[in-house]
Amino acid sequence: MYQYDVIDREFLTDRSNEFRHQVARRLAGELTEDQFKPLRLMNGLYLQLHAYMLRIAVPYGALNSRQVRRLAWVARTYDKGYGHFTTRQNLQLHWIKLKDVPDILDALAEVDLHAIQTSGNCIRNVTADPYAGATAEEIDDPRVWSEVLRQWSTLHPEFSFLPRKFKFAVTGALKDRTAAKVHDVGLILRQNRDGSLGFEVIVGGGQGRTPYVGPTIREFLPAEHLLSYVEAILRVYNRHGRRDNIYKARIKVLVAALGAEEFARQVEAEWEKIDLARADLPAAALARIRAAFAQTRFEALPARSEAFETAKAASPALARFVRNNVKAHKQPGYAIVEVSLKAPGQTPGDAGADQLDLVADLAERYSLDDLRVTHAQNLVLPHVRLDDLPAVHAALAAAGLATPNIDLASDIIACPGLDYCALANARAIPIAQDIARKFADPDRAERVGELKIKISGCINACGHHHVAHIGILGVDKKGEEFYQLSLGGSGAEDASIGKILGPALPADRVAPAIDTLVEAYLSFRTGEERFLDTYRRVGLEPFKEAVYAQAD
Repeated sequence: MYQYDVIDREFLTDRSNEFRHQVARRLAGELTEDQFKPLRLMNGLYLQLHAYMLRIAVPYGALNSRQVRRLAWVARTYDKGYGHFTTRQNLQLHWIKLKDVPDILDALAEVDLHAIQTSGNCIRNVTADPYAGATAEEIDDPRVWSEVLRQWSTLHPEFSFLPRKFKFAVTGALKDRTAAKVHDVGLILRQNRDGSLGFEVIVGGGQGRTPYVGPTIREFLPAEHLLSYVEAILRVYNRHGRRDNIYKARIKVLVAALGAEEFARQVEAEWEKIDLARADLPAAALARIRAAFAQTRFEALPARSEAFETAKAASPALARFVRNNVKAHKQPGYAIVEVSLKAPGQTPGDAGADQLDLVADLAERYSLDDLRVTHAQNLVLPHVRLDDLPAVHAALAAAGLATPNIDLASDIIACPGLDYCALANARAIPIAQDIARKFADPDRAERVGELKIKISGCINACGHHHVAHIGILGVDKKGEEFYQLSLGGSGAEDASIGKILGPALPADRVAPAIDTLVEAYLSFRTGEERFLDTYRRVGLEPFKEAVYAQAD
């Protein structure tokens, strides 16, 4: 993984010292909350319902064991012993005391972590495929380009005060595990007929009040021109983006207003004005960054492990875990292991300090000191030898981390909701837990198959409900919590926005409604169709009738 140099580390130390002074002034009453707010937001510190929340950046979702152990230590020392992984591949701590924040930032900086640009109207944490460098599907390693964007965008003088927050996602595989098409900018690595590397550039995707699947504005951008082209995109946005209305300030609204063709024309015109020799990354700098991700030392192993096959045959639990949580690796003899943070009754995305220490140990011992965070709020051990899978599974099981449900009905994405967030209209966590209990039987969950359920506590859509196979949105009805269901969304390569099923339901009817939808799907499907495929074939009405006829 990329190693911070002396410049990176001096920058983090200076930034932490600067914020320490700002916190001292706030605690002394020299700054009002209104004066302090923009300063704390620039350092990832929010004031939520009950306490301060610190959002820690995990660039492109990649961590080493030392960093994970430090996150565990911070959670244990300064919070309530756990953290929450988000759909931006970040970690949030929800019970932080303001006086402790400078010490936390110092502790994070010691292991090359920070909270810079995890808030504010700037370029946020760049996300990427959590299987990067491990899957044979990828054309190129997206971490390389994510790191290029991270270095370029950090405190960029022209783009630190944009009309609104700005999010990139980068993927190198045909199977999209980043939700690239619902980001401000989605970058999909492509290979031209001559073998040259480039990007499909998608701009103007997003969720929230006005959800859009982003249009492609360039089918193939030569990779060496990434930074100059992104600069052109952001200049057009900076010039025309709405600063008078927070609800219309995102780039998705601008792209929709201009139309994709006109927006692309303006970007191309702006790009022509840019001095590419100045704006693009020099080849030597790219080679330096690429070298940081080319140091994975794989052993030469047989593609089949007899010890693993024997252990799997002897253990139904291991066999089920392998079916659902273990994916193919590009290197013979290795596997990609997803670690579910969605055990029945668990808050989706939460990990305790002891669990973090455990996965740090596993990453160091069994995964070449590499751990990833997924946008679905789970973790990945990307480089596990097949011979080691039984031991990894046993250790995960002992820590409550071996739930075999990746992409199944109980692998639910959920925002913190009204339990934490001042913006939320309704709780999301207990709804997710109620639904997960409906699918706690692993045989039933496997029979249902891939089903992506996502829950947001408000229209800001931090739970990605718009792009869920079954989406759930919390709404307020005269002070009571209700939930609006939608069907047919997807955040994958076949991205789509879900359609509202019908009137919102009270909290106690949501899990039964999901149960009804699943039973209806099982009766409608043909062969091995996924829920999403069945929905797209039969449409909304049969599902609507199943849920609301039962209610009548």
